[in-house]
Amino acid sequence: MAPRTPVCPSRTARGLTVIELLITVAIVAVLAAIALPSWAKYQHRVRVDQARKDIVIMSATVGRYWIDARAYPASLADAGLGAPLDPWGRPYRYLDLGDPRNRGQARKDHSLVPINTDFDLYSMGPDGRSFPPLTAPQSHDDIVRANDGAFVGVAADY
Repeated sequence: MAPRTPVCPSRTARGLTVIELLITVAIVAVLAAIALPSWAKYQHRVRVDQARKDIVIMSATVGRYWIDARAYPASLADAGLGAPLDPWGRPYRYLDLGDPRNRGQARKDHSLVPINTDFDLYSMGPDGRSFPPLTAPQSHDDIVRANDGAFVGVAADY
């Protein structure tokens, strides 16, 4: 007589039940919900730090240009920097404040006093929008150079 196969295989031979699968999916979803916002904040911090570093390096290059030519360049390309892009893919903004035509476009603090006396250099930040006064909501996320290079950071922190 042939051996009988069991009608109900043992628990170890079966696959996952629907409930076990749902619990696993729920755990993965919770972990993703925690990790994704943290990753987005990390990416934002990295981009802001990269913009700060870029601005410091470009400021030094513009400063060396001034030492050689006794004048600030009309553009970043004239200083030998080409057309650098910020971490969000937009060109950095440069403005020679020695040029009388640029005086009205200078970045300004809460008292509407220009934040630099030599040149403005900034990124428009993640939103890509900016206005000369740093108090404008569109300017809060800009990465700016202020106090003639003594401050480089987020406009809201200035």
